[in-house]
Amino acid sequence: MKLLLDTHIFLWVTGESRRLPNTVAETIRDTDNEVFVSAATFWEIAIKVRAGKLDIGKVRPGELPLRAVDMGFVPIGILPDETATMGELAENTHSDPFDRLLIWQAISRRLTLVSGDAEFARFKKYGLKLLWK
Repeated sequence: MKLLLDTHIFLWVTGESRRLPNTVAETIRDTDNEVFVSAATFWEIAIKVRAGKLDIGKVRPGELPLRAVDMGFVPIGILPDETATMGELAENTHSDPFDRLLIWQAISRRLTLVSGDAEFARFKKYGLKLLWK
């Protein structure tokens, strides 16, 4: 399975949070699966840390891509085609740009998005595959 971690999932995994369900943690740890982390996740974290809305302890946001690689995750960039075609995602009730980009990356790259955000289920009709519990 090819997984894309939502921002809060990446933070929970790197912070060893107990909020991550065991089945989800096992799927992420399963070496038969590929786990991806989007540049959008690193961007969102950096913005929230700078704004004082997120505390990631003594870790600097710039250290997170290397930490992801050390954990066996694959950082992925944001492609121009992905940003140019995001308008095809017709669901308009969820306006967070980072969430929408992660959703669109998962759909367009045929990845399973790992997220505990219940609102993401609305995007299944557009081809989003979700993993949670």
